[in-house]
Parts: sequence; structure tokens; C-alpha cells
Amino acid sequence: MRTRLGTVAITGAAGRIGSVVRAGLRDEVTRLVLIDRVGLTARTPAEDVHQLDLRDAEAVAAALEGVDAVVHLGGVPDEAPLPELLDANVRGTHHVLEGARRQGVRRVVLASSNRVSGFYSVAETATPEMPARPDGLYGVSKVAVEALGRLYADKFGLSVVCLRIGSFEDEPSERRHLSTWLSPRDGLGFVRTALTAADVSFKTVYAVSANTRRFWDTDAGAELGYTPVDDAEAFASRLPAGREPAGTDPQGGEYADAEYTLRHM
Repeated sequence: MRTRLGTVAITGAAGRIGSVVRAGLRDEVTRLVLIDRVGLTARTPAEDVHQLDLRDAEAVAAALEGVDAVVHLGGVPDEAPLPELLDANVRGTHHVLEGARRQGVRRVVLASSNRVSGFYSVAETATPEMPARPDGLYGVSKVAVEALGRLYADKFGLSVVCLRIGSFEDEPSERRHLSTWLSPRDGLGFVRTALTAADVSFKTVYAVSANTRRFWDTDAGAELGYTPVDDAEAFASRLPAGREPAGTDPQGGEYADAEYTLRHM
């Protein structure tokens, strides 16, 4: 039987990852606080729903009253104009961290992204200790999210885990996913471990499945306490043919193309 997690809040609870985490943690918590700007319906008496905008600092802080841990998944999930990313991702994260500080929350799990390091080449193995090389404005916003987490850990003693989430899909749908796929089972495993790991001040982890072709180091995840189990290679024969990334190609693939960002400038 798993250890009960107390009261856990999920921001972005209506999203794709949020929905998986909500279902996966439902039977392991005392109370589940679901936060999103779209309406949600409680499915059990233990679920507490809050419809709010993360840009509303006081509403965020109020929703976190009595919460033991937060899984912060809310925000803009892809490339967008920088003001929009700063407002939703950076400002929203600040409000979550500040609300957590004010309410005495013990642990915050922040959804970062593999795209903070998308300009490293596929021939390199990226580690959390390497300098950020974001592949776009979205990646820049996630660098700022991690920096805020570090600040709140160092300055205010908040326990923070940043998960650099891979390509979260039911199964791989393109060739790049052979390296970057994060299965729902492994995604939930990383989140659960990030919530329960002991003696964490601040830690950054690449959340990626056990893909044979992965180019992100997973040692930090193992240190945290989770070893992924799924491998995108099992789906390789089903994927459409295409050029395999090699040599100096950026890990971010098309996300690193200039046009991918220019369309939002």
C-alpha cells in the first residue's frame, strides 16, 4: 500500500498531464485540490475544485490554504509571444511559489521542459548541471521558472523539484519521440517520486522514459528515487519514416528552427 500524500494541489488540472496526475493520485491523497482556469467537476468527495487564473496572486494563495504539496502544471505549453509566456508561465509560477511560501506548503513540483536545453546537439547527453540552451521563447520562460524555484528554495527554504518533462504522449507519434518520449506511466512515476522524495532542497530532473535513444541524463531521477520503465523503441516500427537526427542537429528538432519562433515575434 502506498504512503498517503496528504493534501496535494494540481494547477493546470484540466490539461493532458494534469488529468493523468489527477487520476493517478486520487486514491493516494487525503484531499486533492484541483486548480484551473476552466471549470472542473469534483469526482469524489476528496476533490476540491478551484476555477481561477494563476495571474491572480490572492486567489492562488487562498486555494493553497491547508495544502501539503503542489504539482504546478499550469501555463502556456508551447511557443508563444514572449509577453504571453512571461505573464502565464513566469508570473503564474511566481504566484504559486509565493502562495506556497505564505501557506507553509512543504514541497512544490514545477513543470519545466526539455526545451530549456534544446540547442544541445543530439550527439551530447544533456544533464541538469549544464548551462541552459533554450530552443525558443517557451524554453526561455521555463529557464525563468527553474530560476524562481531555485530562489524560493535558497531564500525561503521551500523544497522544490523541477521536472524537465519530455514528449508526454500515450505513445510516440514521430521519430524524435524515440529519444524524448515520456509515457503516462513514467510521467506519473516521476511526479509521485518528486512529491515523496525525502531531504530535497532543490533538484532538477529530466523526466523522460527509458528510451534506448534518449539524449538526456537520467541519473538525477534515479537519485530522486525513480527509474523509468517504458522505452519508445517498442514503437519504432510503427512510426512514419523520416530522417534520423544526427551529429550537430539540435535536440529540440523543429522547435529549434528560427521560423518556429519568428511566427510569434
